[in-house]
Amino acid sequence: MKKIYNTVFTFLLLFFVANLNAQDINGTITNKSDGTPLSGVSIKLTGTNKGGISNDKGYFVIQNITPGKVHLIITHTGFEIVDTTFQFTGKNNTPLLIGLTEAKEELEEVIIVSSSRTNSRIEDMPTKVEVLGSEEVKEENGIKPGNIASLLGDIAGIQIQQTNAATGNADMRIQGLQGKYTQILRDGMPLFGGYAGSFSILQIPPLDLQQIELVKGASSTLYGGGAIAGMLNLISKKPKLGKPEKSLTLNYSSLKETNLNTFFSGRNEKTGYSIYAGTTQQKNVDVDKDGFSDVPAVKSVFIHPRFFIYGKNNNTVTLGYTLNYEDRNGGDMSVINGATSNTHQFFIQNKNLRNTFDGVWEKKLKDGGSLTAKANYSLMDRAITTNVFGMIGKQASWYSEMAYAKKFTAHNLVLGVNFNGENFTKQLPDSSLLPNDAFTTVGAFIQDDWKLNDQFILQSGLRIDHNNTYGNFLLPRISFMYKVNNKVTMRLGGGAGYKTPSLFSSEMDERDYHYLQGFLPGIKSEKSIGFNYDVNYKTHLNDWELTLNQTLFYNEINNPMVTTQLQYITNGYPVYRYANAAKSISSKGTESYVQAIKAPFEIYLGYVYTDANRNYNAANPHLPLIAKHKFATVFAYEFDEDFRFGIESAYTGKQYLDNGSSTDPYLFMAVMMRYDIGKASFVLNCENLFDKRQNKNGSLVIPPFNNPSFPEIWAPLDGRVINLSMHLKW
Repeated sequence: MKKIYNTVFTFLLLFFVANLNAQDINGTITNKSDGTPLSGVSIKLTGTNKGGISNDKGYFVIQNITPGKVHLIITHTGFEIVDTTFQFTGKNNTPLLIGLTEAKEELEEVIIVSSSRTNSRIEDMPTKVEVLGSEEVKEENGIKPGNIASLLGDIAGIQIQQTNAATGNADMRIQGLQGKYTQILRDGMPLFGGYAGSFSILQIPPLDLQQIELVKGASSTLYGGGAIAGMLNLISKKPKLGKPEKSLTLNYSSLKETNLNTFFSGRNEKTGYSIYAGTTQQKNVDVDKDGFSDVPAVKSVFIHPRFFIYGKNNNTVTLGYTLNYEDRNGGDMSVINGATSNTHQFFIQNKNLRNTFDGVWEKKLKDGGSLTAKANYSLMDRAITTNVFGMIGKQASWYSEMAYAKKFTAHNLVLGVNFNGENFTKQLPDSSLLPNDAFTTVGAFIQDDWKLNDQFILQSGLRIDHNNTYGNFLLPRISFMYKVNNKVTMRLGGGAGYKTPSLFSSEMDERDYHYLQGFLPGIKSEKSIGFNYDVNYKTHLNDWELTLNQTLFYNEINNPMVTTQLQYITNGYPVYRYANAAKSISSKGTESYVQAIKAPFEIYLGYVYTDANRNYNAANPHLPLIAKHKFATVFAYEFDEDFRFGIESAYTGKQYLDNGSSTDPYLFMAVMMRYDIGKASFVLNCENLFDKRQNKNGSLVIPPFNNPSFPEIWAPLDGRVINLSMHLKW
């Protein structure tokens, strides 16, 4: 008994002495530029689980710190990281006063990821997020100012696939899955609905964007249905205090495309604004001289003003409006140019007018958390006119959300609710068989990023959605990140997803809507499960910054929606409805890349292997138009700070067609030069250097010529394209 008493007494004495020596570290975090206190700043003591979050007065405290060498890392969204080490004596305990410097534009946008909803640094994300920062977006603005399609096509695992020879529609496919399985967001809110078809990425100009964030694989837990293959979040530019921006881009290409884009922004202490306005004029071009357009005529206008109010007590209100008008017309060149006859009749014309209103309210709370409310409403008019069919429709879509987020010492918590819906209504006159369609969905979600220690982070999430037509959906997701050391990081994640049936398919010729009658009775939502694993190695080798990344992925979609032919015909043509296939769609594969940077050189080598199958089709199981092997290279050289040269190449392996036959592999190469003179940047760019075209392998037009059909598109149609652009910023 005496021995037990002595042991307990000794333990209590040691505990008392240890706590007697332990002291608190406290202080205040401010904005270095104006001295205002910053709330929600994360202060972490490395090597321990201890840390703190600053309150609304910028004050923080970390308790029971043993005197000795102390290493603090201080992070806050929009500010540069403070990494400091000092000798903590524990005596007198003088409060710290730490001023944070606002991050430079390029640094901020590369390391801060908003798609996580926690505004975390990219290296702290358990879910792999790929970011195209301001430099990549700026470069794309000089190469292809009209849209972001070619920029997205440069990302490993993404394939931009043209779906219509007449209208030039394009589908974005991630990890071998069709574009309908990817959710496209703008500033965290859904951007396009089903009636938009495959025009989405063709209507977003790069000059209006700050960065692009991409999550591959199941992302429905945070963003709801439709994010089966992944999620693409387009982040708009924001005005910066004391840094007004005025810029203009002019571009002309050998394919008779002209672009004029402008962007202006400014901000003071209380208000700010940004406005983008741009137009594209594309003339129809018959590249192979067969009498039919390979590039459609396009006229578009895009206007996007935003107004910002910076209130007291860390309140921010953002109000925005978007107007997008596009007239896209392709087909028989004689018809497009106004000369119709018995043999010259075919054309497909799409006119789109979209008006979108959005608003965001952000509030930093006294407990260090933040409250966000956001909503948008979009009304789109689309008129489809062809030589055999006409259709006019309106689609209204809306989204609203309320979310709470807070960074604790070892947790990043996000929870919220959202409500969204769509309403498609046909307008007269209309000759389609399609019914009107509408749905609403209400959902709730929660996510927790739990930092177990300096090496291991666990992210878990759960969403519950209720759709008024298709019922309830439970969507779990979990991700792990393990930092093996300061060079090697591993991530493993997976989750469930779903997509409710949509009347519109990006792969369908507009003329076929005339014979589409909607859904078969009893149609079900598509449901999915997906997994991703990646390991990243980053080091310095003889002054080279070297990065190696290896990713493995697997996705499976049950109840995939397909068209099925009915027993009767209309006007001599079969009638179709959508139905669920008996077996699943699956995709699996690998993504590998090596990147090496040493000024003035930049080198990238990448390889993607994709095995995508429609398991319901035993005769032709390969999912059409998905390249099984794809190689990509990038070489860039900066002669000086004003002159940059780059060359890119992409090898696309054989692809399977719908009938089971395969295509030829091909090589695509592009060369770019950029030269800066004062406030102006000039870009000379050549795409498809070797003039690879599918129409060199045979005719793309299948008679009768007054109403032709077209083969599947597996290679470029527009051939070699040269453009010269000027970007002026003042």
